[in-house]
Amino acid sequence: SAQNKKLHTIRVNTVQELHDFFRYSEHRKPIVSGHRGGMEQGFPENSIATFENTLSHTPAFFEIDPRLSKDSVIVLMHDATLERTTNGIGKVSDYTWEELKKLKLKDADGNLTEHRIPSLEEAIEWARGKTILSLDYKGVPYAMTAKLITRLRATHFVMVGIQNLKQAQFYLTQDKGFMFARYIKSRETLEELQSGGIPLNQVMAYVGPVNKPENKELYRLIHQKGMMCMIAAAPVYDKLKSREERKLAYQQIIQDKVDIIESDRPVEVAEALQSLNSHAKKSKK
Repeated sequence: SAQNKKLHTIRVNTVQELHDFFRYSEHRKPIVSGHRGGMEQGFPENSIATFENTLSHTPAFFEIDPRLSKDSVIVLMHDATLERTTNGIGKVSDYTWEELKKLKLKDADGNLTEHRIPSLEEAIEWARGKTILSLDYKGVPYAMTAKLITRLRATHFVMVGIQNLKQAQFYLTQDKGFMFARYIKSRETLEELQSGGIPLNQVMAYVGPVNKPENKELYRLIHQKGMMCMIAAAPVYDKLKSREERKLAYQQIIQDKVDIIESDRPVEVAEALQSLNSHAKKSKK
């Protein structure tokens, strides 16, 4: 049904536009990221149907999970095993791509759907002209990931998660335009990236799953470098019992100067932030 609705797209046509999209400005509107695409009822994580459903409600980019099949095809799957998210059994790496794409995906409640496991290449081609993909690291060799992204000429809308300086340096030998997502919890991490030759305007800072008062100085340092910072709401704030509790938590994150919220509930986050924006406009008037 999402295919029949207007999609709220994020269009970036060049690597410079991608870098600019993640450049900090105090006047920028907050950004929503769908964790594994989002986990709305009836829609399975890491599926194109879920991406489309989210974009039918709000602009968003998507954190997704590339993992290797038995025959070295990169597919989207968070877990190393199939039971939680599909009607399959065993390890993803024990199945070929032809076998994996015959399986059906489950939604967040464990209900079987008609949706299938996509390959990363299929997800990238779908995302072109619609949104940005952020690839978490699930064991796929960096060279293989870089080769696929560059072959598809997708560096301007596909960013990669990195765990250390060497990974970032490798990607930049393949294409100087790569955009990165990096867990940054201290000034030292920022300094390591900068001294290692990584342009900080090509890094989005993930600052953890909890919005703590002591983190405000870290947010300030990140913003001084022209970078945006992101909270992952899935482990904590998405699990609050009531919709009102979650709304207030999402709004507080933004009021505390975080720029991006990554969530299992991207549509709900967008609604909470829209409400915050409307209140701010009334106050200003």
